[in-house]
Amino acid sequence: MSSRQHLLDLLERLDARDPDHLPVVPLAAYFEGNDFEECIAPNQWGYGRPPIAELYARLAAIAAKPEVEGVYVGLHQDWGSALEDDSEWPAAENVHVLTAPTPQPWKAGCRDWSATALAKAGRMGSISMPPYHPKAIAY
Repeated sequence: MSSRQHLLDLLERLDARDPDHLPVVPLAAYFEGNDFEECIAPNQWGYGRPPIAELYARLAAIAAKPEVEGVYVGLHQDWGSALEDDSEWPAAENVHVLTAPTPQPWKAGCRDWSATALAKAGRMGSISMPPYHPKAIAY
């Protein structure tokens, strides 16, 4: 089974479990095997957003930081169109970086390295806390 099909199966299970909220999946589940450049920040592709493989590498570097508990991809409301079109990868809308609070000012540190990563990625978004979706679901 392809990475894309594994992702679609996961998305259908998550959607069935909680149809009122958009699915959120682990970073690797979304990016492994993904070479569809217009699946995330399509309006920035060709205008500063790095290729999908580079974007994945940069987000994986953030995920590898000791203070990061996980990096997840939030799907766009139109992710289901990939179920009918084999040429599409499910559309994503956002990325969630989960950290554990520490005695030092963790928000400032998170903002610093996240903003740096985004700047390197062509300023494709902004950092906001708390996450966009108050109820993230994952497997």
